[in-house]
Amino acid sequence: MSTNRWDPWRDIVTLREAMNTLLEDSFVRPRAGLMAFTGAIPVDVKETADEFVVFIPLPGIEPADVEISILGDRLRVAGEFKDRETEDTRWLLRERRFGQFERSIGLPTAVSPDQARADFDAGILTVRLPKAEQARPKTIPVRAQAS
Repeated sequence: MSTNRWDPWRDIVTLREAMNTLLEDSFVRPRAGLMAFTGAIPVDVKETADEFVVFIPLPGIEPADVEISILGDRLRVAGEFKDRETEDTRWLLRERRFGQFERSIGLPTAVSPDQARADFDAGILTVRLPKAEQARPKTIPVRAQAS
């Protein structure tokens, strides 16, 4: 029979190890359903010389359930993911999100809202926002001085 000495420090986790574990579990590893928890709608924004193009994936949503507004240099997209399942069902896993959403995107310059266009294709909302005339780049010709 062997004798093992009990070491009380062996089982105690250091504060640094506890903080590392907490941070890794909270921020490093993506969790299923995290988007539904945070409410974030992912977007891609592209800038060209004449316009901003915003791509927003909205799978399963109807175009009539989306509201788009522009105020100055801010685009607001709001709507609702509706739950179309009406029967009593026992779900084994459910990660799709339901309910209202809103996303506000600040743009670097003002846009022309009267010329804006929104298209919905294959679950992707594409919003084209032409830059305001004063925000577009201008070229100034250089003239040679006559001698």
